[in-house]
Amino acid sequence: MSLVLDIGQGAGLAGATGVRPFLPPLLAGALARGDVGIDFDGTDFAFLESQGFLAAVLALAVVAYAFERAGMGATEAGRRNPADTGFNLVALALGGLLFAGSIAGGNRPGGFWVPAGIACALLAYLATSSFLGRVRRRLDGGAASLLTVYADAAALALAGLSVLAPPVGFLALAAFGWLLVAGRGTGDRKYEGLRILR
Repeated sequence: MSLVLDIGQGAGLAGATGVRPFLPPLLAGALARGDVGIDFDGTDFAFLESQGFLAAVLALAVVAYAFERAGMGATEAGRRNPADTGFNLVALALGGLLFAGSIAGGNRPGGFWVPAGIACALLAYLATSSFLGRVRRRLDGGAASLLTVYADAAALALAGLSVLAPPVGFLALAAFGWLLVAGRGTGDRKYEGLRILR
């Protein structure tokens, strides 16, 4: 696979992990174990498809979902729960590893690409968390609770498509950038409206 396609695949996987942290690494690991579109064997990132690593990611996913169902994702006064911050840091780390693993799978040194993966995951996280926050405020409790399911499905779809059709990763990055800019534009317009009301 060419370097450009490896970058697209890595960017898509990292971005998917920024949307939701645990399903994309599990899918990538499962596909890599079957050598379907991606393979970490023979690289410094071979652990990404190991049973132990995938079991640890699955365990983290179970804990994270338990926190979410218990409503522990945020504290009073809008402050984030430390556990939620921890899961976000794990997402960034996983994004960096998946990006580097994709590059290494193409028989190239992957370690230098970890920061790029972290950046892709961070972009996706900032864009989708802002977007989902705006949508959640407009929905009632029942509909809002389904947003997590939609985010999981979107992250899983992006991860799978990025492995099978790497250019999708570049399209995803462009979409995340647009979401982030559009969200900030909406916030600026609301602020201007409040200033006029004064």
